[in-house]
Amino acid sequence: MASGGVQSAKFGRICVFCGSNPGYRKVFSDAALELGQEMVKRKINLVYGGGSVGLMGLISQTVHDGGCHVLGVIPKALMPIEISGESVGEVKVVADMHERKAVMAQQSDAFIALPGGYGTMEELLEMITWSQLGIHDKPVSLLNVDGYYNTLLALFDNGVSEGFIKPACRDIVVSAPNAEELLSKMEEYTASHKEVAPRTSWETSRLGYPEGSS
Repeated sequence: MASGGVQSAKFGRICVFCGSNPGYRKVFSDAALELGQEMVKRKINLVYGGGSVGLMGLISQTVHDGGCHVLGVIPKALMPIEISGESVGEVKVVADMHERKAVMAQQSDAFIALPGGYGTMEELLEMITWSQLGIHDKPVSLLNVDGYYNTLLALFDNGVSEGFIKPACRDIVVSAPNAEELLSKMEEYTASHKEVAPRTSWETSRLGYPEGSS
């Protein structure tokens, strides 16, 4: 614990994937607020999808109000849908979903998925896949609020049992039921799987890695 009661953080910026809807139960909104508060306590800046509605709006406003930097990355086509009223923090408008994910990955030291729908899961799975391939070695995690992701985690386990996911690659996914435990697990994370190809084999300039970096 740092002086003044502020907890030091391993990560400067965390990308949070989450829904543009709040979900039907208060537990999901509470989890977004809790994660935002925990990030503020640890002085961690936020990278997210740029919306001001749903869980995106809750976590971005919490982090921004706490004095940390917020970077929202949003495709131009989604601005009328996902931004209601004033935007929060810095907003970077991009051309499409591919550029959105590339910028979010470039700007982040780690990734967390809150409960969300297809878009959240697609972003999560791409970051898991990039870790497996060797494109990055950043922690990828699930905030498994009230067991929301239990069935997805069970699917991953089944993938191991059926021979489609290597056991070491199953460990790419970090999960916990609350924000404090999750961030602690992420700080302890070390990749244990062998990447499919070394990072030097990938064209990663869009992700902000210098050519030839390891």
